[in-house]
Amino acid sequence: MARPRRIILVRHGESEGNADDSVYERVPDHALSLTERGVRQAEATGKRLRDELGDGRVSAYVSPYLRTHQTLRAFALDRCLVRVREEPRLREQDWGNWQDRDDVRLQKAHRDAYGHFFYRFAQGESGADVYDRVGAFLESLHRGFEQPDSPPNVLIVTHGLTMRLFCMRWFHWTVAEFEALSNPGNGETRSLLLGEDGTYALDRPFARWREPAEP
Repeated sequence: MARPRRIILVRHGESEGNADDSVYERVPDHALSLTERGVRQAEATGKRLRDELGDGRVSAYVSPYLRTHQTLRAFALDRCLVRVREEPRLREQDWGNWQDRDDVRLQKAHRDAYGHFFYRFAQGESGADVYDRVGAFLESLHRGFEQPDSPPNVLIVTHGLTMRLFCMRWFHWTVAEFEALSNPGNGETRSLLLGEDGTYALDRPFARWREPAEP
């Protein structure tokens, strides 16, 4: 199995919903665009990625949301990309369809008290639901490593919670460890780097907003 040297996770640039949560009442979550600031963030991240990757071949997986596709395009990695696959299992946590801002804010307060992993939005998903579909994606990803032309670099353009849950599943973090972590900022990356001992390590940790609670 030709495992990649690096697996790069990227959160999309700032979206209309990040800038103004009332937009969810008018536009479906999956159809939200990047803001001008979000485009600049993605372009800056793209420059760093091009410097890091050089001419290395890259296999990319992207959430089906508009803002993640726009983020990937802004990276300008065409010379490196050998394949791009839209992957629905990398989508944002579902919070419902047309979202009432006040109701979602109340549910988020309930989630903060209940726990981000187990709390399920009334018409959507819990963090545990997202964890399950990320786990299914990882099985497909590992099968891709078995292909003889598997590139040495994997790029995953997704969402903040999904990034944390990907790492939770990969590194076997506990629920308590997950709950203590903050989402990365818009346009931020985390890379899983293959070491000489054959194991992967994060290039830098996620920020913590508290110490993990004891079970």
